[in-house]
Amino acid sequence: MRQYFGYARVSTAKQGEKGVSLQEQRDAIERYAARFSLEISQWFEERETAAKQGRPMFSQMLRLLRQRRSRGVIIHKIDRSARNLKDWADLGEMIDAGIEVHFVNESLDLHTRGGRLSADIQAVVASDYIRNLREETKKGLYGRLKQGIYPLGAPIGYLDQGGGKVKTIDPARASLVVQAFELYSSGKYPLNSLREELGRRGLRNKKGGMLSLTGISVLLQNPFYTGLMRIRKTNQVFQGKHQPLVSKSLFDRVQQVLRGKAVDFRTRRNFTFRRLVKCALCGYSLVGELQKGHVYYRCHTVGCATTAVREEQVDGTLAQTFELLRLDDAELQRAGAWVRGARLGQEAIRDREIANCKLLLDQNRARRARLTDAFLDGTFEKGLFEERNAGLLLEEQGLKERLAHLEQNGGDALVRLEKFLELGRTASLLYKEGLSEEKRDLVKKLTSNLTVTQKNVGAALTIPAQLIANRVKNTCSALERGRPRTGAEPRTLKGVLEALYEYFTQLPPETNLPN
Repeated sequence: MRQYFGYARVSTAKQGEKGVSLQEQRDAIERYAARFSLEISQWFEERETAAKQGRPMFSQMLRLLRQRRSRGVIIHKIDRSARNLKDWADLGEMIDAGIEVHFVNESLDLHTRGGRLSADIQAVVASDYIRNLREETKKGLYGRLKQGIYPLGAPIGYLDQGGGKVKTIDPARASLVVQAFELYSSGKYPLNSLREELGRRGLRNKKGGMLSLTGISVLLQNPFYTGLMRIRKTNQVFQGKHQPLVSKSLFDRVQQVLRGKAVDFRTRRNFTFRRLVKCALCGYSLVGELQKGHVYYRCHTVGCATTAVREEQVDGTLAQTFELLRLDDAELQRAGAWVRGARLGQEAIRDREIANCKLLLDQNRARRARLTDAFLDGTFEKGLFEERNAGLLLEEQGLKERLAHLEQNGGDALVRLEKFLELGRTASLLYKEGLSEEKRDLVKKLTSNLTVTQKNVGAALTIPAQLIANRVKNTCSALERGRPRTGAEPRTLKGVLEALYEYFTQLPPETNLPN
């Protein structure tokens, strides 16, 4: 008897475990072989969708067919062999090489032009079917996401409740997931140490084993725990209906720690004030070094009088400097009253300017209309008309831009002023409790120069921070009368607020400021 391979496939492993579909295909193939006196020498069974290329059993069968280990292959249906055109093309090459391909359900003579055409059409239809099925599946997934339901498997700390239902908190592991975020946010646990600590506390993956380093990294970066759903392939984010496990602030803090650990490969240690401290004598940046358990910032210029300063000294100087920016309750009340008054006055001025700008726009358009009428009446020559019309169009564009700026950014300076006052109020506390990266961020925002002269550390504040630090302290409840000051002399709180408002007003709208 002539020997042939038998090939059967199911789309999912679950279907293969049940065995029903595979067995039915085998029975049909065996009946077909018996009817035509064909012998099945070897079976190839696949538990993989035909939409994917490179199925292992299918590829192995094709390789053996090319080696002429069999006269051909018997397959239940065309769509069992291929639903992507690449695999169908491979089968076509086998047929062209004289290898027999039989389909039990389709009575086709693949050695004739008509039979091949009919098979090609059915293969294209099968390929289109799987393409459409994929699109419909994506629509269903995105529909669930827009409803706030996560259509994929629940991450560690949550439990699946079935299709179309919101994930619920896993009472056994949810608290351990929260501890993972809290421990890592402290900055004291590298991923290796965190893995060991979580294993000691009993956090396990879904298979009962310890989490891998990759698994912990994925967990810490998954916004699902804050109530959001992110599709990693497209990086799209959706609002979920499930109950969050961690706060957004804790999640953001963990991301800062993760970014802080990504040190440049050329840097052995990520010191807090790396490349921020300069020698005031030679102008070069001090280099951080770890000696006997302490961090030193050392000047490597030969012959320079500045040798080294300990990190604790730099840290202490900055903490004292940022303490000068703190406004007491009475000052905050007076500042708030000044801002409210300034906002009322500013809004009135802005409203008048907006009304005036709109009036000028109306006048401009009326002039253009009269100019057009005069041109149509023959009063103006074409060249003169175009010249004046162009001037009016340019004027109109300028008025439109000014109007847009007034409507969108009229209160921008006061908003910036309020944000900066809030930053100054909390700077000292944020610095004392902050992580290394948070301290670096505050230093960049509030200081213009951080220097060391021999053993002395100096921190020069930015202009707005200087204004607050050099203010005159006054305990009375009323706003002080401003006095004319020159140079770097201290100002009353009112004078500081006026100077800050003037400073922020002069900055372009797109300038980034600390907030």
